[in-house]
Amino acid sequence: MERDYWLRQTKSKPLFPELEWSKPENRMQAGKLLIVGGSAHGFAAPARAYAESVRAGVGTVRALLPQKIQKIVGIIIENAEYAPDTPSGSFSQKALAPLLDEALWADGVLFAGDLGRNSETAIVIEKFLGKSRNAVTLTKDTVDYVTSAPQAVLEREKTALVLSLSQLQRLGISAKMPKPITYSMDLLQLVEWLHIFTTTFAPHIIVKHLDTIFVAADGQVSTTKHESQERVWRLTTASHASVWWLQNPSKPFQALTASVHSIL
Repeated sequence: MERDYWLRQTKSKPLFPELEWSKPENRMQAGKLLIVGGSAHGFAAPARAYAESVRAGVGTVRALLPQKIQKIVGIIIENAEYAPDTPSGSFSQKALAPLLDEALWADGVLFAGDLGRNSETAIVIEKFLGKSRNAVTLTKDTVDYVTSAPQAVLEREKTALVLSLSQLQRLGISAKMPKPITYSMDLLQLVEWLHIFTTTFAPHIIVKHLDTIFVAADGQVSTTKHESQERVWRLTTASHASVWWLQNPSKPFQALTASVHSIL
C-alpha cells in the first residue's frame, strides 16, 4: 500500500531545504513571537522558550507572565510584560484582555508551560483560543488544559500541539478516535493514526515516539530520527517550530518539519 502522505527526513537530507536557504537574515523581516507561561511555582519554561526562539532566528520576542513573578524574573527575560494573576500566582481571568492585546502585536503565540493548575487559567486559555486569530503553539502543561476539553482546539485553524505520547493518547480519547494510542505502536501504525487524526481534525501535531519525531498537518506526516534523550525536547521543539511557522505561515507542514531538522 502506497502512503504518499508519509515523508521521511534525515539529518543529511532535509525534506524542505529551500525553507532553510530562505530564512530571513534581517530581524525586521524575521517575525514577532509572543511567549506565554509561568506561575509563582516556576518560570523556567518561558525563560527557556525565550532563549530558544532567539536561537531559532526570530525577529522580536516578548513574554507575558503572571504579575507575581515580576520581582523574581527581574531581567532574566528582557522583553516581559505582566498580567493579572490569582492568589496562587497563575493567570487570572483578568489576564485575557492583556493577552489578546499582546497577541495583536505578534505573528505567532507560544504557550510554553509552567502555568500551574488553576481553573481561571483554563478559562483564559479556552477563551483566548476562541477569540484569537493567531497561529498558536501549545506545549508542556498547557496541552493538559486542552486534552480534557479538546473542543477548544479540535476545530481551530492555525493550532499546533507539541506533546508527549501520553498527552496524545488522552487527546485521542477525548476526540473519540476509533483506534487508541498505545506505547506498543510501531512507526507505521502511528503514522497512519496521525494521518487520520489530522485529516479529521484541525490541529497540527508534533510528538516523539521510538526515538523519532513525528510531524503531522492536514493529513501529511513526516518522521525524523531524533535519538537525543533531552528531557525538555518538547520545549526546544515547540520554540523552534513557532519561529519557523510564523516565518512560513502558509506552509505549516513544511515549516514544522524543517524546524525539527534545524535542531538535529
